[in-house]
Amino acid sequence: MRARTRIAVLAGLALVVVLAAFVAGNEGGAPTPARTAGSVRLGPDPGQAVAEYRADLARRLPAPGEETLALVQLARPLDTTDAAALAGPSEVVTGVFRVPLPRVQTALRFEPVTGTGDAAGALDVARQRAAFAAGADVSRLTGRPAAVATAEQRALDTPTCACLPAFVVRADRARLEALAVAPGVRAVDAAPVGTQVTDLALAPLLPEQTTAADPLPDDGPVPQA
Repeated sequence: MRARTRIAVLAGLALVVVLAAFVAGNEGGAPTPARTAGSVRLGPDPGQAVAEYRADLARRLPAPGEETLALVQLARPLDTTDAAALAGPSEVVTGVFRVPLPRVQTALRFEPVTGTGDAAGALDVARQRAAFAAGADVSRLTGRPAAVATAEQRALDTPTCACLPAFVVRADRARLEALAVAPGVRAVDAAPVGTQVTDLALAPLLPEQTTAADPLPDDGPVPQA
């Protein structure tokens, strides 16, 4: 009898554990899919036609009233003041900096935008960090790459540098729809609701990529000081 009692007690405990796990797993509804750093791509796939990419963006917008992260991609790069004005009340969380040089490939520099109440000032701090990163590249590179980094650092050190071809915002559907039709905006690519900044892999459509997301030429002269 004692053995049977012990077995019954153990079986009862196992049932309690299973039921507790079932309840815990269903209290919050469907579980949120796990994401790893860089698992949510925003921007066109390599070689993708621009028209094809843009045609698919509207269905990615969040449901009305829900907020998410979105990559705002521009027809021409802006300086930090104009980018902040374009973003308006949307929270800018990442600045995508790139110095446009004719037929010269330059780096995409992704800088977090922190602080509240002054988006232009926060973007400008991010610009300064991008300039510092370019300076670090100068010290470790040689030849043409070092010359390109030098030109980048020089441009990014200028407060009025039009070096923002894209930025990431956190906003609801209504604001993202407004941004999508704002003058100078080519595409607004929204991430799934619940995506964190660390989940993002950003590959913005660049102003020079007019027909497809192909590599840009790199056969032009590097501007000298």
